[in-house]
Amino acid sequence: MPAEPPTPVAVARPATPPRGWNSWDCYGTTVTEDEVLANARFMAEHLLPSGWDTVVVDIQWYAASVGAGGYHEDADLQLDGWGRPVPDTTRFPSAADGRGFTALAEQVHALGLRFGVHVMRGIPRRAAAERLPVLGTDVTAADLADPDRGCPWNPDMAGVRDDHPDASAWYAALAQQLAGWGVDFVKADDMLWPYHAWDIETFSAALAATGRPIALSLSPGTDLSLVHADHLAGHATMWRVSNDLWDRWDDVSDMFARMARWAPVSRPGAWADADMLPLGRIGIRGERGTDRTSQLTWAEQRTLLTLWGIARSPFFVGGDLPTSPPETIELLRNPLLLEVNAHGTDPREVVRETDHVVWTSRLGESLVVAVFAVGDERLSRTVPLSSVGGQGRTRAREAWTGAEVDVSGGLPVDLAPHDAALFVLD
Repeated sequence: MPAEPPTPVAVARPATPPRGWNSWDCYGTTVTEDEVLANARFMAEHLLPSGWDTVVVDIQWYAASVGAGGYHEDADLQLDGWGRPVPDTTRFPSAADGRGFTALAEQVHALGLRFGVHVMRGIPRRAAAERLPVLGTDVTAADLADPDRGCPWNPDMAGVRDDHPDASAWYAALAQQLAGWGVDFVKADDMLWPYHAWDIETFSAALAATGRPIALSLSPGTDLSLVHADHLAGHATMWRVSNDLWDRWDDVSDMFARMARWAPVSRPGAWADADMLPLGRIGIRGERGTDRTSQLTWAEQRTLLTLWGIARSPFFVGGDLPTSPPETIELLRNPLLLEVNAHGTDPREVVRETDHVVWTSRLGESLVVAVFAVGDERLSRTVPLSSVGGQGRTRAREAWTGAEVDVSGGLPVDLAPHDAALFVLD
């Protein structure tokens, strides 16, 4: 039988969906301290006033041998004396002399931002091979490691033997390390496919027990079932509902059905996550593709942001902010979009046809309506107010054009293929 996890204590529960930047889409496993700080400074100057406040260092910050294109089978993992990952000082020089991410977190905090890191489920295989001690116990990593329950797509970690009486001590030690560095946000990977309920519960409780309000994000969401909705909401701040999403229309299109299922089960402090926004300059040293500006058209980027926005998904942009097009940054600062994402209620899909999809939500006394041209032809039509519950309303604001629209005869829509309109009807 699995060991009982500690009594759950809530992780950080932000009232609105988190917003930030993540290094994965542009730098993969290779991001450096200077690149993190460059993005943090840009965010503080250009996006923090719009509520973007979190900077996340993604996977393998603890590996000295990394490169573009994915994971290395024998990455040189850097560990402390307790077997816990520590930053590679070649890429993160402020981590020297055992300081970990403390100095980098302090610099990010000084900008008014929150600092986040990626971790993997389980125990480093190297810690088990070297039989390093586990903090707070008389056992070693080898005693707790289960080599057969490691991640199927990343070789760094073994699973944790959840039937061992000291099993929870591993996650407690990891959580103490992260809290001690000043981490505010943790993206915990390899938690959901397959679904690792014990690891989720135990790590969530360990983070909460540190006394630091740390948000917990779970990944990836491949084949994630609604059966787990209440468990996820009880133990995580946000959770992915898809595999990695890239700058392809098919990836965006697939998200309509997923978010139609998941948006209604999100609640304040517990958010279904449609994945990062592959916008701006990505692929610099990434897992997929070469250095490029997002291959989504501007219409498709508006659709992506509109769907994420009305469905109240967290917003985490994956492009390198300082070198992304100014037009991308303007998309991310759209005030009406951000207001709908932060404060909309009761988001739901109400129409699905071959050429268009319609969502609604509420913004106080206002009605929010998003119309998506999902077909390959231009969408020119009038959406009847009766089909969206907007009878009697006469005026609307459209987020992307800024136009004031007469909707007394219905919502007038004229959209290029794969574009979207976002109306707020007063």
